[in-house]
Amino acid sequence: MAAHSFTYGKKADQALALWVKLARAHGLMVKFSGRDISRYGLTQPQFAVVELLGHLGTMKISEIGAKMLVTGGNMTIVIDNLEKSGLVERTRCLEDRRAIRIRLTEKGNSLFTKTFPLHAQFVADALTVLTDKEIRELSGLLKKFGTGLQEKYADQTQ
Repeated sequence: MAAHSFTYGKKADQALALWVKLARAHGLMVKFSGRDISRYGLTQPQFAVVELLGHLGTMKISEIGAKMLVTGGNMTIVIDNLEKSGLVERTRCLEDRRAIRIRLTEKGNSLFTKTFPLHAQFVADALTVLTDKEIRELSGLLKKFGTGLQEKYADQTQ
């Protein structure tokens, strides 16, 4: 059976081809990064929370969720599991007693300082398929793309 070849106009075809490449590259990076993260006994969302808190310090659950682009309910489950593992703890926010702040425990901070440099090296190693110049160019283009999308669709973010 022959495959069908559709065309939607030069610009649309070019955009779709780019989108497929971007999605595939993202999917592969997530897959391989997830394998690396699993060595530390964490899921990707758990590792992301530990990384955020390790770099930025104590944060409200809503702030963590906004940085990670996930809903509050999902974030609560991730935080619950990290708390059960003794990696984070909840504290009441002094300025707003309704708000809960999350911070790394000593065990969580120890895990962060031990594992994040190893994961950073994994990411650096994965990117060796590109030259330093290509990494800078791609980084700049992706930032421009993301910023442009935010501005173009600002009224639709949520």
